[in-house]
Amino acid sequence: MLNFEVINELSLKVTCTGNDVLFTKAGAFIAGESQGGKNYRFEKLLLGPQSNLMQAALGSLTRRVTRENLPLMKVTMNGDSVTYYANHGQHVVVYKLAQGEILSVESENILAFTQDCDYKTRFLGVGVLSQKGIATSTLTGRGNNAYVAVLSDGNPLVLSNWETRNTITVDPDAVICWIGQGHCDPQIIADVNWKTFIGQASGESYMFEWTGGQPVTVILQPSERSGGIRIGID
Repeated sequence: MLNFEVINELSLKVTCTGNDVLFTKAGAFIAGESQGGKNYRFEKLLLGPQSNLMQAALGSLTRRVTRENLPLMKVTMNGDSVTYYANHGQHVVVYKLAQGEILSVESENILAFTQDCDYKTRFLGVGVLSQKGIATSTLTGRGNNAYVAVLSDGNPLVLSNWETRNTITVDPDAVICWIGQGHCDPQIIADVNWKTFIGQASGESYMFEWTGGQPVTVILQPSERSGGIRIGID
């Protein structure tokens, strides 16, 4: 069994009891401890984490076409161990998915996940207006140990309307991920006219919005991606 824990905001500590498998961003490993010699090994995944070869090949093709391709390492752990992972000093956020709960995220923000998460790429209409494309990666909880670790440029802000049922409105280029039962995709709220369109981009002329009827948790970073639609006149 695996347990995820954030250390000093910038590192992920993974504690393994017994035998298990972990998937991480390639190159994210920084240190490890185990009794009686190193008992974990790394394997680069050429296709994907799926055990079925055809599904893995199709998933790899979809990720390449949509530019959601994430170089992954498979960490096989044979016994008790503690390993640590990080990525260029970015902040780490850990979330444990419930059964059937779905986390939608840009592939570049994934640090690690357990084998109880079902990893896929799907097309997303709102993606064309933010970040890089028309697709997003999803991780779905399929067991009792469905941990996900995501990356943030700076200390993240977490908003949730599960109890308040408030409407959540955010800048698309600051979104790391959103989590809910089902895909719970946001609506695009546009405020575009000749005054707002020129010289403005996401968060100013268009936003993502979840209404109170969509229970969701949204994780944001205090830094905008360079992307979206941006037009200006000197």
